Amino acid sequence: MTNRDNYKQQLREFYGSRTTYDHEKGTRHPLEAKILLEFVPLGLGQKILDVATGTGLLAIAAAEKVGSEGYVIGIDMTPGMLHQARLKIAAAKLENIELIEADAEYFHFNDSSFDVVFCCEAIVLFPDILAILQKWYRFLKTGGFVAFTCPPETAYMASLQQSVCARVLGVSLSHILEPLGTPEKCRNLLIQAGFRDIEIKIEPSGRYRPLRDKELSEIAMNINFKGNPLLSKLSQEQLNQLQVEYKAEIEKLTTDRNIWEDTTKLFVRARK
Repeated sequence: MTNRDNYKQQLREFYGSRTTYDHEKGTRHPLEAKILLEFVPLGLGQKILDVATGTGLLAIAAAEKVGSEGYVIGIDMTPGMLHQARLKIAAAKLENIELIEADAEYFHFNDSSFDVVFCCEAIVLFPDILAILQKWYRFLKTGGFVAFTCPPETAYMASLQQSVCARVLGVSLSHILEPLGTPEKCRNLLIQAGFRDIEIKIEPSGRYRPLRDKELSEIAMNINFKGNPLLSKLSQEQLNQLQVEYKAEIEKLTTDRNIWEDTTKLFVRARK
């Protein structure tokens, strides 16, 4: 199994295990899907693609907005999340939505097929973000919108994870939040992919988390550093040292209200 295959498998396992995704403690998933949906002007009869649709938070609401004349396709590679989405679709009695279980990195649609391509929460997970933006550009009709969310590169303890890894491993690893981690980086990648009329808004947010929630586990390492080949060469001693040093750094940040975690999101849209 290649490093990329291993990374994708760990993504499936990580998200597949989250059976209460819509209602996780402190979650903003439903709210962020709502904000992203409202960031794009949808009309009756439009065709929508929701990439990494998960439990269908955005896709279901989009299907209701485009009406019976419109159509929504949600694509995701996690069977457990799609199962949750199907239950909600059946309960809502929607017939204008289709779910596809597939890896969106390799799945193709005809050029100019969609009015809007959404990706809520998941664009940072793609191994090659410029390539996926270029693919979505092809899928869109002229004048169509792409819209996605992503955290800034300072969110979710990313900087701390990088500094600990650099100290323990003696090498700087690129974090999953880096490629789209600032409005300027988002704008530059969208321009490279051919998009125009780029708009970005920042929604600040944060939460207090208990120390036990902030372990730098092996699966978290692999996801946060996108299956970097160096990770497969680490010894158990190095992995243990990472855990110890990361926990020590986290403890320095702990207050009587636990650990403050920045969960700010960038909401981004652009047109073809």
